Amino acid sequence: MVTFGTATAAPGEKDTGRLEVGETRDGSTFGLPVAVVNGVDDGRTLYIQAASDGDELNGVGVIQRTLPQLDPTELSGTILVCGVVNYHAFQVAEHRNPVDDTKMNRAYPGDKTGTSSERIAAATFNAAISADYVLDLHQGSTSQMIDEVRVRCGTRHRLHEECLELAKVFGCGYILDQKGPDGQLARAAPDEGVPTIDPELGGCVGWDEDSIQRGVDGVFNVLRYYGFLDGHHDARPQTRATGFEQYGSPVGGLIDLKPDLGDRVSRGETLFEVTDVFGEPKAEITADSSGVFWRARRLPQVATGEYVCSVGTNIDTY
Repeated sequence: MVTFGTATAAPGEKDTGRLEVGETRDGSTFGLPVAVVNGVDDGRTLYIQAASDGDELNGVGVIQRTLPQLDPTELSGTILVCGVVNYHAFQVAEHRNPVDDTKMNRAYPGDKTGTSSERIAAATFNAAISADYVLDLHQGSTSQMIDEVRVRCGTRHRLHEECLELAKVFGCGYILDQKGPDGQLARAAPDEGVPTIDPELGGCVGWDEDSIQRGVDGVFNVLRYYGFLDGHHDARPQTRATGFEQYGSPVGGLIDLKPDLGDRVSRGETLFEVTDVFGEPKAEITADSSGVFWRARRLPQVATGEYVCSVGTNIDTY
């Protein structure tokens, strides 16, 4: 039997339940939606989670479409799933947990006696480090972004190659291979010996069917490559960036982005122009380095210093 929260499954079974992590402000208990898919044969364990940032919903869409396709009688090993990590933020469609104003993916490994976010992080971290591989599904929040996978442990980490292989197998087409901030699950779990990646499945608000489908394909790529399911997956070469440059606007106004997402840009190439509301030019921003146009804001209006776009740099093929 495998148990995750109140979900319990014998070999060849699937079950859903709740992982209790605290109480709401009226004293009611609440739990995260969890699932166990216990294969009929022994094997490895994969942990998948989504919506640790409450407005990043494409990962929830991946889980919603993947779980019904998983037949435990055809599976070797176990899949543990947390469908929504940032419970409070998900309820109000916000990025940060409104109870403690915390970005959940900066709270790992968590603290079981700490703040709301730290307690949720601790509970899900325990599940993650019980696994052999971890997929922490994200998206670009309210920004537009290419479909990519982030390897956040750093190139000098002892599990770097294993994390990079997992990212290649997932196969979005692009990898950002750059050490992430403290508190990210994809930073903390490798320190406990578990290869972990952070797929960023597109961006903007709500569902994006193309990005969700790439995520579903990525999950099944992992399941086949690592022997959870029968079948063969050849990991295809990915475009990798080991640098990431972000650009803000030096003035307020309306932006006009020049490249499309995924375009190659050259050093000195115009990334965006800013005009006033009457169309008069105010600024032209060029790329500091050559790379791939990776991410951009969704709305055209900007204030001085506000984020506009990002370029992945130091590009190679892995």
